[in-house]
Amino acid sequence: MEQTWFTRTEEERARLSLVRDLSRQFAQTAAKHDRERSFPHEHITALRRAGYVAWTTPKAYGGKEISLYEMLLHQEQLARGDGSTGLAIGWHVGIMLNLRESGFFPQDIFAEVCRSVVAEGALINSCASEPATGSPSRGGKPQTTATRVAGGYRISGRKTFSTLSPELSWILVPATIESDVLGDPQNGKVGDFLLRGDDIEVVETWRALGMRATGSHDIVMNDVFVPEKYLIDTRAASERSRRNADGGGWMLHIPACYLGVALNARDIAVDYAAHYQPNSLTHPIAEVPHVEAKIGEMELQLLTARTFMYDVARRWDEASPQERLSLQPQLAAVKTHATNVALEVVDLAMRIVGARSLSDDFGMERLYRDVRAGLHNPPMDDVTYKLLAKAAVVGVKAEGNVKGNAKANAAPDSDE
Repeated sequence: MEQTWFTRTEEERARLSLVRDLSRQFAQTAAKHDRERSFPHEHITALRRAGYVAWTTPKAYGGKEISLYEMLLHQEQLARGDGSTGLAIGWHVGIMLNLRESGFFPQDIFAEVCRSVVAEGALINSCASEPATGSPSRGGKPQTTATRVAGGYRISGRKTFSTLSPELSWILVPATIESDVLGDPQNGKVGDFLLRGDDIEVVETWRALGMRATGSHDIVMNDVFVPEKYLIDTRAASERSRRNADGGGWMLHIPACYLGVALNARDIAVDYAAHYQPNSLTHPIAEVPHVEAKIGEMELQLLTARTFMYDVARRWDEASPQERLSLQPQLAAVKTHATNVALEVVDLAMRIVGARSLSDDFGMERLYRDVRAGLHNPPMDDVTYKLLAKAAVVGVKAEGNVKGNAKANAAPDSDE
């Protein structure tokens, strides 16, 4: 049932079958890249050859223009084979979907990027985090600077957590604009600039606990010239990017990835339980009540988290632009719920397997490390809870005399 439970059409099933084959292929070398902390270039090459990198690109430019819902099917499956590859390529296919739906890029620039993705397998990511400011979701002003010069800008700075950096063709970079022109309205604003991968230096700093093969190194820009046309947008430092006009549905690639890692752990644990039979038992440990209970708990956790994710994705696909913005609390809730469920499922899987799960040749300790990275991908849990709380307060206020009705219906105090 699992292979068809969330797929809806024959076309989705056919594409998912192709992705499943790639996922199984990537699983063969995932441990090697994790151990060596190396970037899986051959995985990216395989995704290019399969045409996967263009699946969220508009049909008008030769892509498949798949929905958010379908993108998550594939991202979950890729991460099931290798979490690092799933997370890394998720930023590219997600951003292409985001650019498609938000209309953030000028049409000619978007067309240029799309054609390069389809024809050359070009990859794009947004690299915004910095050593001093951290994630831009917290509102920090970029220390990376863009100085106005004749015909464009000179950009200097350093970005951290630049996932997919060894293979990027395009990089969207926010920078603070500096201008010597008196009264220049752009001076001090944040500009979103599109750079080419050849213009940046990749500094291999990524030595993390988990997701070791995502290539999330630092990138350095040393006085890089960017033509005027590649200044995509400007805004005040306190304003959010217009890229968020689609509500951020594309970022569900993050929970899809970590649910894929959890599914991998579940698969390993269930297979082990179904076949391991110590000489003290007359049956495999899958029939031991406490093991059976843990398997059942994993299934329930995964079913609820995945159903929640795919339901919200379907709602986003079907929503109007304004409705998509109103889904932000639910989108954030999916990420928080899914990543925490993934942690719990991996923990349960390791409890089923026991001490063998700690061995690096068994495969689970890598999943344990990988799944923890989800806690540090945006949005963070505290941001999600804040969004949900505000939405709840607004919702109650909108219902009118709820408080008054509650008082009217309350029982009298005992001393009256």
